[in-house]
Amino acid sequence: MDTVLKPLTNLKLGLNNTFAGKEPWQIVTYTTTTVLFVVWLHDFVHQDESVVQRAKKTVFKLAKLIPSIRQRIDNELKSVRETFEKSTIEKTKHLTYTTSLPSKRLSPEEILDVVKEHLKLGDYDWKGGLVSGTVYYHNPDLIKLITDVYGMTSYTNPLHPDVFLGLCKMESEVVRMACNLFHGDENACGTMTTGGTESILMACKAYRDYAREVKGIRKPEIVLPKTAHSAFDKAAQYFRLKVRAIPVDPVTTKVNIRAMKRAINCNTIMLVGSAPNFPYGTMDDISEISALGVKYNVPVHVDSCLGGFLTVFMEDAGYPVPLCDFRLPGVTSISADTHKYGFAPKGSSVILYRDVKYRHHQFTVTTDWPGGVYGSPTVCGSRAGGNIAVCWAAMLSFGKEGYIQATRDIIHTTHYIEKGLRRMKGIFIFGQPATSVIALGSEDFNIYRLGGALNDLGWNLNVLQFPSGIHLTVTHVHTQQGVADKFLNDVQNSLTEILKTPDVPVEGKMAIYGVAQSLPDRSIVTDFTRVFLDSMYYTPKQ
Repeated sequence: MDTVLKPLTNLKLGLNNTFAGKEPWQIVTYTTTTVLFVVWLHDFVHQDESVVQRAKKTVFKLAKLIPSIRQRIDNELKSVRETFEKSTIEKTKHLTYTTSLPSKRLSPEEILDVVKEHLKLGDYDWKGGLVSGTVYYHNPDLIKLITDVYGMTSYTNPLHPDVFLGLCKMESEVVRMACNLFHGDENACGTMTTGGTESILMACKAYRDYAREVKGIRKPEIVLPKTAHSAFDKAAQYFRLKVRAIPVDPVTTKVNIRAMKRAINCNTIMLVGSAPNFPYGTMDDISEISALGVKYNVPVHVDSCLGGFLTVFMEDAGYPVPLCDFRLPGVTSISADTHKYGFAPKGSSVILYRDVKYRHHQFTVTTDWPGGVYGSPTVCGSRAGGNIAVCWAAMLSFGKEGYIQATRDIIHTTHYIEKGLRRMKGIFIFGQPATSVIALGSEDFNIYRLGGALNDLGWNLNVLQFPSGIHLTVTHVHTQQGVADKFLNDVQNSLTEILKTPDVPVEGKMAIYGVAQSLPDRSIVTDFTRVFLDSMYYTPKQ
């Protein structure tokens, strides 16, 4: 008891000495000032960013107020903007921009001719397998089926179930098929979305609202690996969530489970694991994350947007993977893209839940609107029924047999490429690829030089940062005869040349990534990215 009473007694004596001979208003003023200072100090220390990070941001922000520095940054942004616009102008100089509605209608033939010209603008041969990811399957027969189905359903809208009940039935069947593939029981449920980002957004929204209503959490936090998809950061910006990004093992690139455990607190609304992650294609230890979720009663989301429609078939294809679905008791939701290895056209994904109570908090309901009671399952109100229908059609056209064979071909090709790359000197592979992504780095030269060399040979790979790397996402297009060998030969030939002068700095377009990665003021990178996004909406001035 003395250990408790003695500090309290000392505090009382201290206060008595402080307030001795003071007027009541002086005591109130002193107390209020002290409390406000303590609150300010607490808020200053306990923020999303560390004191060092905030200090750096403040310094950079103040530096930008110096006219000479601000002018230099503005000039650089102007130069970058002009560079992006010139690139667009050069690539589209043979085409006419339609910036005003034509006074007379165009014929179908004229429109189709213009569409064909626009589709020729790309620089890379994706049909020939020279692009990482992007297009996951290409088959004329499937395209014919998709075209016919979309033509029949292009103007449907499941927002009106009394009018388009058949589209609602198709969506529910896609969701149920997906639930079964990920080993959900009869209580498993979900919705379709327009893509992986929306699926992740919906999971975050559902858990935020669930935590607020059921647990009374007002300052929600997400605990996730730093390799988790950037859509979680987008969700945090949209829904005012705090992200606790956990470091990964530098060798395995899997999330540090001990660090994840330490990050869990009374405000944690969800834990996240990737199966696999986008940068390296490695899989977090989902079973361990599931155990944390069970122990601390926190929902666990598995992001399988990239490889989910591979992992569900890999065991039957002869390539078993660790459990990463609803068979793990702590897993409460899974996101998986049907428009990747489900081979549906772009614009479809699924978000699945173990229990309907979570899906209820995904829904948005307005009860007092003069237009009536309004409820919508996802971000969009009106939704493209055609996207639902073609996803449904693609899944039925493959069937389990077709998906298993496609998965076998893709994983076999991935392993073949991985094996060939591991024999080459000067490069290494990040971690152990779990499905179809192979990420490369180098300790001997700037890996962006290899990315640039391959780009010159027609390849389009994904660029990674922190640390520098490049990766190839193997799709069914890469299983075509000769594609894998061409990639390996081009990598080897490029390495042979690069290793003759390993200390030469990276040049050209790839140098931009190195510069962006090295800038301590990340707000400048944000400004450059905004300028790039602006360039995507370029049209000539009137």
